[in-house]
Amino acid sequence: MNLRPHRREIPEINLTPLVDVVFLLLIFFMVTTSFRDEGRLRLQLPEADAKAVPAEEIDLVEVMIDRVGRFYVNRQALAGNDLETLQRALRDAVGAERGLPVVIKADARTPHQAVMTVLDAAGQLGLTQVAFAARQRPGDATMGPAP
Repeated sequence: MNLRPHRREIPEINLTPLVDVVFLLLIFFMVTTSFRDEGRLRLQLPEADAKAVPAEEIDLVEVMIDRVGRFYVNRQALAGNDLETLQRALRDAVGAERGLPVVIKADARTPHQAVMTVLDAAGQLGLTQVAFAARQRPGDATMGPAP
């Protein structure tokens, strides 16, 4: 019989798996974290620095949107602000020629939904040439005269 007390070995903690788990958690949180920088998204529409395009006598459909979201097709006010009324007015303005360009002139304070409604109506009618009108910034001396 062995009556001597057994010496217990000091338990050792293996740190390698712990370091691996902490490293994987760090990578997971870095990848899944989203950073918001909303202060940087300040839009001022619709001014542009580009040169003015000469107004040639071409056929086009002009859609104007005022600041409350009312539509005007070729300077004619529409009775409603819904998609169907706008499609009907665009269909009448275009006629059989689906290649006419559509120019959207929207106020700077126009609701974004109104602009999207015009884009949606033009897309559903097959009008692929859509442009946005903008005005040149006042006092911009870097631009030369329009050709």
